[in-house]
Amino acid sequence: MVLTVRNPSVALLCSPGMGHLIPMLELGKCLISNHGFDVTVFIVTTDSSTTHSQIIQQTSSNPKTTAALNVVVLPPVDVSSKLKPLNSSQFGARIRLTMEESLPLLHSAILSMKLRPTALIVDLFSTDAFAMARDLNMLTYVFFTSSAWVLALAVHVPVMEKELLDRHVKLHEPLPIPGCIPVRFEDTLEPLLLKDEVPMEHEMFLQMGSNIRNADGILVNTWEDLETSVVQTLRSGIIKGKMYPVGPLVRGADPNRTKMDHDQVLSWLDRQPTESVIFVSFGSGGTMSAAQMEEIAYGLELSQQRFIWVVRPPHGEKTATNHGSFFKLENGKNTDSLLEKFLNRTHELGLVVPIWAPQSEILEHSSVGAFMTHCGWNSTLEAITNGVPMIAWPLYAEQKMNATMLTEELGVAVRVKNGGNKAEVVERNEIQRLIRRVMVEEEGVSMKERVKELKHSAEWLCPRVDHL
Repeated sequence: MVLTVRNPSVALLCSPGMGHLIPMLELGKCLISNHGFDVTVFIVTTDSSTTHSQIIQQTSSNPKTTAALNVVVLPPVDVSSKLKPLNSSQFGARIRLTMEESLPLLHSAILSMKLRPTALIVDLFSTDAFAMARDLNMLTYVFFTSSAWVLALAVHVPVMEKELLDRHVKLHEPLPIPGCIPVRFEDTLEPLLLKDEVPMEHEMFLQMGSNIRNADGILVNTWEDLETSVVQTLRSGIIKGKMYPVGPLVRGADPNRTKMDHDQVLSWLDRQPTESVIFVSFGSGGTMSAAQMEEIAYGLELSQQRFIWVVRPPHGEKTATNHGSFFKLENGKNTDSLLEKFLNRTHELGLVVPIWAPQSEILEHSSVGAFMTHCGWNSTLEAITNGVPMIAWPLYAEQKMNATMLTEELGVAVRVKNGGNKAEVVERNEIQRLIRRVMVEEEGVSMKERVKELKHSAEWLCPRVDHL
């Protein structure tokens, strides 16, 4: 089934987290500006005030589209009573339960609309809304905000032979996915490993994959030149509906950004030589231990490269375990004595920015030569579309798969050893070595050439959603 009516009304449903909010809003803007759709974005959140401020940030760059984009933030719901005490393996389950508890609110909101939506487009955590949508005679689409490779894993696991998955989990054998490189055990997704420990998380992942396979269509934030073989495989019959690579959908730099405190970052970049600065940021959902932050500081200093480092408060654990902080944003100023000493020693070499920086504007700047990143898909696409090679430091979720793709398939990144969810601290010498590999050595030149080829392949692709 496809959308055939002129100027249809569509509803978009977004689950909590900036990794879902940013591309979903970009999709909504694209549907309006390129296709004349009437778009309503329903956002589920655990903190309405935070989400409202994020929406303002993400839509302010295009006033015309913003005025046409109807955004509805659904009231927060509490699912804590349905979960055991929250740990790092339950974030997916909490998001899915939050979406499930929000469905009655979504149903009422859609029924109250004057122009009933023709289709419902959801992200991967919101596929349980499909039953409601079909009851309302709406078409069902998934907007998959990660890579086509992760999508291929999600839709194949529910129909995979049990023996293959058992050998992957118990014997640590690579998991074969048709048309893709196998998924190594070290890179696998946590829900695949939690059948016995957290069965709800495992079952939710399988159900999500089945729901995606049975959607009327799947939109993926990628493009064919980036993942050619995977895209072709996904079109070969594993999914019911058509698959549309609609990427790269990324938030561009804001040409109308007003003078604010962060302007010192862009002004400082204006004074630096071309491709001389490494940008260090691990996204809005990841935190590190104080011990790991100390090693990053020394690694940056030892590398003797110009830098911009976006610092979030350490999570307070004694190990270097990394985790997502979707549901509890730690506030506070970075007044640690170590950081103060580091700032005094490196004030002529770089900048340390607390909590947040204008990432799109920074990556677009000609002075930036590399990006140390957690490999979230939004950040990955922003780096590629700006021709910036990466140091891959995956923290959680599908980021380890993204890091493997960037380093081994695309050749546009080098990868940190012992990163991710392991307890080992990545030492300063390793950090400075990787920085110099990308910024100074010949290997970095090759990566820059390759990522700029991918940038050019994406430039002619005006963000669009064709043939819906």
